[in-house]
Amino acid sequence: MRTVEIVALLVSSVHAFEGRPADGPRPDPAPVAREHVVVRAGLGLAGDRYFNHPAHRNAAVTLFAAESLDEVATTLGLDAVPDPLLVRRNIVLRGYPVDELAARRGRDGAVFSLDSGDGPVRFRARRPAHPCAWMDTVLAPGAFRALRGHGGVRCVPLDDGTLRLGKATLDVEG
Repeated sequence: MRTVEIVALLVSSVHAFEGRPADGPRPDPAPVAREHVVVRAGLGLAGDRYFNHPAHRNAAVTLFAAESLDEVATTLGLDAVPDPLLVRRNIVLRGYPVDELAARRGRDGAVFSLDSGDGPVRFRARRPAHPCAWMDTVLAPGAFRALRGHGGVRCVPLDDGTLRLGKATLDVEG
């Protein structure tokens, strides 16, 4: 079990990265930052664009390591670490290398739980969440390349529950 911090939670009813990156992201119809999220087993995060979406049931929730943005800032010589909401991942954690949870060739993704005080919520890690060219537009030129291999992981929730910003525990089964 490891103590982590949930530094950002994002729920968006629309996909912001449509069209050409040069045109900029699509505006959100409502704020996307959340203090807490409601997780539903097999469905995703209540209110999110991938909630109960058949094509995304095995990838409905994305998890990202805040340390990846620290590395982007260092690598690209940025004055500040980019806002973690800009990567459009649902759950941004500090304190655990989340990319290691993803399924790889010949290996299933890890089953892990997050508990921010309302009880543990288990997830099955699936495939890596690869960064896209939009990262060069919303973070900084070169961010797409800098995030390769560090774009997070797509997960399926195994339990209903609630996650909140702040201190949490992460426990990897097995």
